Amino acid sequence: MEKIFIFDTTLRDGEQVPGACLNPREKVEIALQLARLQVDAIEAGFPISSPGDFEAVKAIASKVKGPTIVALARAVRKDIETAWEAIKKAEKPRIHVFLGSSDIHIQKKFGLDREKALERGLEALKFAKSLCPDVEYSTEDASRTAPDYLVKVLEQVIAAGATVVNIPDTVGYAVPQQFGKLISYIKEKVPNIENTVVSVHCHNDLGLATANSLIAIENGARQVECTMNGLGERAGNASLEEIVMAIKTRKDYFNFYTSVNTREIIKTSRLVSRLMGMPVQANKAIVGANAFAHSSGIHQDGILKDRATYEIIRPEDVGITEHAIVLTARSGRHALKHKISEMGYDLKGEEFETVYERFLSVADKKKRVYDEDVNIIVQDVIFAHLADTRLYSFESYKVKTGNGKVPEARVRLQKNEVILEATAEGDGPIDAIFKAIDKIVGAYHKLEDFQVKAVTETKEAMGVATVRIARDSFRTLGRGSSTDILEASARAYVEAVNRIYYLQSRQSGC
Repeated sequence: MEKIFIFDTTLRDGEQVPGACLNPREKVEIALQLARLQVDAIEAGFPISSPGDFEAVKAIASKVKGPTIVALARAVRKDIETAWEAIKKAEKPRIHVFLGSSDIHIQKKFGLDREKALERGLEALKFAKSLCPDVEYSTEDASRTAPDYLVKVLEQVIAAGATVVNIPDTVGYAVPQQFGKLISYIKEKVPNIENTVVSVHCHNDLGLATANSLIAIENGARQVECTMNGLGERAGNASLEEIVMAIKTRKDYFNFYTSVNTREIIKTSRLVSRLMGMPVQANKAIVGANAFAHSSGIHQDGILKDRATYEIIRPEDVGITEHAIVLTARSGRHALKHKISEMGYDLKGEEFETVYERFLSVADKKKRVYDEDVNIIVQDVIFAHLADTRLYSFESYKVKTGNGKVPEARVRLQKNEVILEATAEGDGPIDAIFKAIDKIVGAYHKLEDFQVKAVTETKEAMGVATVRIARDSFRTLGRGSSTDILEASARAYVEAVNRIYYLQSRQSGC
């Protein structure tokens, strides 16, 4: 199997997205994560573009070890000098020189003819080579360049010392079959092509960047320039995660490999998204929120029987702990039973059917039913008759608190006609109440969630408190209401405690 080199340009081309500007510290943070991802090259920036970018590239060159650190430069002496100054302390530096090769670029951008453009490119390449042994040369807009002229340019820049020659589809104009033939033509017609690495840099204007990159690999390219989350100019670049996972997942077809640590993909994607302020669309391949989520009942049933039925990539391979079963109105009994079992409940027969009916009723009103919704439904069914068998009932409370004073609560509960009382201090009045209740029942409960909501908008609004507590392997919800939120909280906590005792007795058969 041959290796495909992954050249990441998130910090250069990816940063050209409007609004995605990074400061030097953020660029270094992303570069360090890209090194953990084990990409082969990081295009750190375009140093001549601004003092800030120069400093960022320089910092990356000195701090990031492992990947080749690349700086972009136009075929202009000052650009090349600046690029070298920025990366010369890198462990493995590379200067990346680019110049348009299509007639529209040569004539409209530069006002030159083909021969003059080639002279300019060769002069720039030779100067870059005098500074840095590793020089990449890009024939900008190669997909719209006359193939015979492209061959001529490549032959001469390779002879002049280019270690990598890049064939960009700069404006996303190519289609896969055409682009594959272009790479094949280059491999066949450039006599010294074996003395360099052929690279491709595809844009996504027609949504074909990944497809064009992959067919280029099939036809002889061995480096792919890409970005995390497919970021980049206009519609973006070929997506790093798509390229890498296509090669890994379909190794039976491609017969190539990369050195990328795929388990770092999700972490890298989220870091780039957060620092650049560019959300990833939910249905984005590999890194989107829905990439490993299943909501169809048929799909969920298949996944629970054998993950290979509807997953071609293991979520763990990209850094996700597991696939997501998303409960909706389309989910079936199997998925709901699996979710309930994950929560620690064992429901059978009529009890499960009652939960399923209530679940469908909720699902018809909501786009998605969350774990918390399922928990409430299950507990409401399980504890439907608890009112007649509860162990403790709330009687009263008193709280002492004030500025500079540690809150203290005295709580009274009733158990089997006996009044029990305890006092406790806490970080706040509610914490003190909960600790006093724990003292009375003789057990510590971990508070996992606590919420209070007003039912109405007046000053005398009824407050509804919801708590979720855990003890040992048991986890329960409790709800209480009152115009006094402290009382509502106490009632909710007592209900949750009663439910834990009920689950314990249910498990033991008592």
